[in-house]
Amino acid sequence: MLSQPFQSSFKLPDGQEVIIETGRLARQADGSVTVRQGNCIILATVVAAKEPKEGQDWFPLTVDYNEKFASAGRIPGSFFKREGRLNDYEILISRLIDRALRPLFPDDYFCDVQVLVTLVSSDPEVMPDSLACLAASAALAVSDVPVKEIISEVRVARVDGEMVVNPKRSDLAKADMDFIIGATEKNLMMVEGESQECSEEDLVKALQLAHDAIRVQIKAQQELRDKVGVKGKREYALPEQNEELKEKVIAFCKDRLYQVAAGGTAKHERSEAFKLVKDELLLSLPEDTTDEHRKLAKKYYEDLQWEVVRNMILDDRKRLDGRKLDEVRSLNMETDVLPAPHGSALFTRGETQSLTTVTLGTPLDELLVESAATSDYSKFILHYNFPPFSTGEVKPMRGPGRREVGHGNLAMRSLKQMMPGNDYAYTVRVVSDILESNGSSSMATVCAGSLALMDAGVPLPKHVGGVAMGLITRSSDNKYAILTDILGDEDHLGDMDFKVTGTRDGICGVQMDIKIDGLSMDVMREALEQARKGRLHILDAMYEAMPVAREEVKPHAPRMEKLIIDKEFIGAVIGPGGKVIQEIQKETGTTINIEEVGNFGEVSIFSTNKESVERALKWVKGIVAVPQVGEVYEAKVKTIQPYGAFVEFLPKKEGLLHISEISWKRLETMEGVFKEGDIVKVKLIGLDPKTGKFKLSRKALMPKPEPKPKPQED
Repeated sequence: MLSQPFQSSFKLPDGQEVIIETGRLARQADGSVTVRQGNCIILATVVAAKEPKEGQDWFPLTVDYNEKFASAGRIPGSFFKREGRLNDYEILISRLIDRALRPLFPDDYFCDVQVLVTLVSSDPEVMPDSLACLAASAALAVSDVPVKEIISEVRVARVDGEMVVNPKRSDLAKADMDFIIGATEKNLMMVEGESQECSEEDLVKALQLAHDAIRVQIKAQQELRDKVGVKGKREYALPEQNEELKEKVIAFCKDRLYQVAAGGTAKHERSEAFKLVKDELLLSLPEDTTDEHRKLAKKYYEDLQWEVVRNMILDDRKRLDGRKLDEVRSLNMETDVLPAPHGSALFTRGETQSLTTVTLGTPLDELLVESAATSDYSKFILHYNFPPFSTGEVKPMRGPGRREVGHGNLAMRSLKQMMPGNDYAYTVRVVSDILESNGSSSMATVCAGSLALMDAGVPLPKHVGGVAMGLITRSSDNKYAILTDILGDEDHLGDMDFKVTGTRDGICGVQMDIKIDGLSMDVMREALEQARKGRLHILDAMYEAMPVAREEVKPHAPRMEKLIIDKEFIGAVIGPGGKVIQEIQKETGTTINIEEVGNFGEVSIFSTNKESVERALKWVKGIVAVPQVGEVYEAKVKTIQPYGAFVEFLPKKEGLLHISEISWKRLETMEGVFKEGDIVKVKLIGLDPKTGKFKLSRKALMPKPEPKPKPQED
């Protein structure tokens, strides 16, 4: 018999109730809960190993979010009719949870932890991603897994000018701001989202509103934890410590590390210098030093390097490459660097470089984006690739990982804000290949993507640029340093990684991860303002390289013409079984897409050949045209009879060109006048009221001969 489950609940600002329950499902996990809002139910479980693996010196956390298609009453569309590996949408939500949870675990905790979050029931109006981290945190809260704090995440969107917490799906479609924020009771932990050029102060207001809502959710989790009666957190084996060895490492390395850090050298030179210090340290150790102690010495060395570099930045206001705190690295950018792609750009900032291409496709190239509750097509696609040579490493190529998916999504959401609307006929794919990386390759992707889109002739009204910010703090004296355009090393050793994208007029995208307690809103405002200045500096250089989008697509890019036809003609253009449209495409070498929009049909014709587009356009116009008396047409002779010729003057529309209407000169016979297949200009002169057949004339287009003068009489 099942034990009585425990519940707690809270209400969202709009009055919707959210219920957290534990003790009924998945009871063998270390912690499990369900979170319910409306018909949306999410199951979250957490299991942690009791001991770390032998030799483990890092924290192995796995977070997976997945959606069961049954939750929305659907069967998967794959061949196996079964859920497969996580799709990009599920990976992105997994990353949102992971980024908020990871800082909660102690630095010396190395046991395997697996958090699984599953959508088991779907509600068409409830966005499950705004509840997923709440569920994960609640599962940890009712377990004895040693996390330091309880957290939660909420979505804040601005709908019709009003900030809304966890809006309905239908309302979110109207939002011009959409951010997901994670926080503890005291501190922000994670921000991710997009906006249509919001101001920095608007973002701060969204963060404050989110934090207030999160505190309510944390209280509900604590109530559930108290009801369950969790007494405390489990004990775990602490890593070995050796204070004597630690002091030796400090004495040997501290000054050497400072000299390298203050040298202002390039990435590889600096890395080699740091490695040399570490090698010298290991050589200085006694011969009888055990492997465990050598490994411990390496850890103390890495901890000391982290401390020395941070203190140098805080005390000397000096960075690893010699820049000022608010200085952007040298910029170089080119467009039209590749001859074959439809658009291309090479963006280099310091030692980070992106080669980005743009491909223009037809509506047939749209990407199907599917989740349990939705199935939509996207006309804007962005893929980010991070090959190992970009960092001078040798690694197997296994396809895009979670990092690539996340970085590509941030760039896509940012550039999407300036993309033309749904009436833009092209499907657009942007691909960023990172050729060099030393920090902030995702922001290089945004900048290169904006340049390449304009180079392709995509009508972006403004450039979108991006900059990655860092923060270093010291609690002992409350010193802090905000860094513009961070290096890879600064990202690793910093307390905040804060990416901001936007135009000259506002923010388009944000991704922020905070690793410390106590980030005040004043520091947040200062970081946002410094990010704005850095972004404007980069945008100025982008406008110098590519001031405006090309007026036309390149000659080798698909040409596109769009025709709006009456709904009643859609069937005629397609033909029985698609016969007509297939014939047009085959004969003209074009790609044609027809979409029903309200009471009209939207016909889009694509080809790399302008003449092909014009031929197909003329053909379609002929099908949908209504013959008008008095109009002139180019007709094709179909059959010849003794009394005239039957000609096709519009697709599937024929008429008789009577022998008497061919020429002002009287013709006795049709022999030698025309042959089948000839093209002849004719004028529609009427409609036979008895038969309904079209009456055509060729002689009406010819000048009427002057009458011969009568002979004069003597």
